Amino acid sequence: MAIQRQLTNDRMSQVVVHNGTVYLAGQVGDDMSAGIEQQTRETLANIERLLDLAGTDKSRLLSVTIYLKDIDAHFAGMNSVWDKWLPKGVAPARATVEAKLCEPQILVELSVVAALP
Repeated sequence: MAIQRQLTNDRMSQVVVHNGTVYLAGQVGDDMSAGIEQQTRETLANIERLLDLAGTDKSRLLSVTIYLKDIDAHFAGMNSVWDKWLPKGVAPARATVEAKLCEPQILVELSVVAALP
């Protein structure tokens, strides 16, 4: 299977599909002035849109890496949104780490690996 790249610019592709696996580049929400809960909801909505574009959905998540600007301040808010968004019985491998994100107003970023049906 050839490598398929979607939403590509000179430096990256937001979606890469290869050998039955979908890789999503780090995703953030649209409203950078929002709090952690809203940024998380928007980020997850963007991920759902990209998974759909790639031909899969959140029920097929394999691995998620969650980057938080301040893990002490933002973990509980992010996690409450995550728990409501994730379908029952879906338990991807997950790592949550504190990271310096590319812009100071970004509170959460997620990278995703999912399987195709």
